[in-house]
Amino acid sequence: HVELVESGGGLVQPGGSLRLSCAASGRTFASYAMAWFRQAPGKEREFVAAISWNGVSVYYADSVKGRFTISRDNAKNTVYLQMNTPKPADTALYYCGAVISQNYYADPALAYDTWGQGTQDTISS
Repeated sequence: HVELVESGGGLVQPGGSLRLSCAASGRTFASYAMAWFRQAPGKEREFVAAISWNGVSVYYADSVKGRFTISRDNAKNTVYLQMNTPKPADTALYYCGAVISQNYYADPALAYDTWGQGTQDTISS
């Protein structure tokens, strides 16, 4: 079992950049597939990006493809979300999720069952 803590959120202007981090406790981080989700006020939580346990496979929502990059460092028990050229529509509370999976491909449909508390990103000029 891991515990997840997100950081790096804040206020950024459209067209800027922001990097989110999700630090995991425990010694089995490499056993987990990881993903980022987000939830805007009044909307349901939506998938953003996923990464396989070994970082080889990634998958993105169409809305962020080409702008966001998910990566992980298993030695540091951390997964990242680099947000480039964010838009006001990207404003949301961003969560990282984890599930034990040794699949070699990133899967947005996995039943992620461990969540952090989230970090707020606000994109505004």
